[in-house]
Amino acid sequence: MRGSSPAALPQGTTHQEEGPSVRSQNRTSSQRTRIITASAAAVVGALALSGCSSEVQRGWLPGDRNTTSNTPIITDLWVNSWIAVVIVGVITWGLMLWCIVAYRRRKGTTGFPRQISYNLPIEIFYTAIPLFLIFTFFYFTDRDQRAIDNPNTNPDVTVSVVGKQWSWDFNYKKGGLVKDDVHEAGVQAQLTGQAIDLNTLPTLYLPVNKSVTVELTSRDVVHSFWVPAFMQKRDMFPDKINYMYFTPQKEGTYDGKCAELCGEYHSEMLFRVKVVPEAEFQAHLAGLDKGLLDTKYDRNPNQNQK
Repeated sequence: MRGSSPAALPQGTTHQEEGPSVRSQNRTSSQRTRIITASAAAVVGALALSGCSSEVQRGWLPGDRNTTSNTPIITDLWVNSWIAVVIVGVITWGLMLWCIVAYRRRKGTTGFPRQISYNLPIEIFYTAIPLFLIFTFFYFTDRDQRAIDNPNTNPDVTVSVVGKQWSWDFNYKKGGLVKDDVHEAGVQAQLTGQAIDLNTLPTLYLPVNKSVTVELTSRDVVHSFWVPAFMQKRDMFPDKINYMYFTPQKEGTYDGKCAELCGEYHSEMLFRVKVVPEAEFQAHLAGLDKGLLDTKYDRNPNQNQK
């Protein structure tokens, strides 16, 4: 019949013709999939090849793996956690890419695929795996934290480090290698517009390969004792003592700083740690003032006269 419409289609279906635009979309989708797959492979390959460098092996953490007795524990926890996360990420990304490729809309497909409201095995899997990872991370973190915070029963050196606006006091307490109570008082920092002479900074001396207990407290506001190379940081509060336990294992000079915003000259609240042979440590102690700097130098900023 002249001018008649196309043949009737079964009820519930539509007539579609594949034109150049559809074929172009198929080619674009295929190219995009190949690009994504190649990019993912390149990233994984680059990570694998770069894994041979020492910086990558310690997870880009500062310092050296064996700087103190605690740094190997911290490094292993950090690196192994990232390895686990990367493995999970690669598997997840791989499954996502597989779904994109395997369930892509194919040439000549009409309508929607069969819709599924739930899948109990997959839901159990997606719940169990994250819970397993969380409990695993918790176990290893708790284990390593207990090892790091295990007190030294008879430390070779006990040092009371006192933070103040904006410097540090070091009290070397009698016991172990320290024959008498001695102290070193830091001079409060001031901005002068000149470059800082690192040799004038308050310096904490520690003997190499000797167990150390560091007692941390504050004279005024909250400070934080941080030596990046030691991979440990601990807050310092007035009228409260926190502790760090470690054995320095590598001689050298390490930079430290306050890591808690503590007022006007916070950025100038710097110090150094020198890990030296025992003879040099004893020589340094011999030149310090006798006695300890006690709490009579503490102050409460909230009670300052205006």
